[in-house]
Amino acid sequence: MNGPTAGQVVLSRRLDWSGRARYDLDNPRRLASMYETVLREATTTEDLQQWLNGPTLLRLWGSLVLPPPVRLAWEAKHAVLAEARRAAA
Repeated sequence: MNGPTAGQVVLSRRLDWSGRARYDLDNPRRLASMYETVLREATTTEDLQQWLNGPTLLRLWGSLVLPPPVRLAWEAKHAVLAEARRAAA
């Protein structure tokens, strides 16, 4: 995953129909909000690769607000995320 980590991005309506689809990734709250949106709404591997950055995802993981099924599915596939969440607690 090599998605953007800085600057302004605009998610497609398919991913974010909230009316606040523009994200300033230099703002930590908006960065986390964009990751939460993509993790909840992405339907393709391409979405994930386009919008998420692996090291940033790992850094934010413990603080992201996600539905339990989403979090559990990601942690089941990527044990390092479960470890990151436990370390952040």
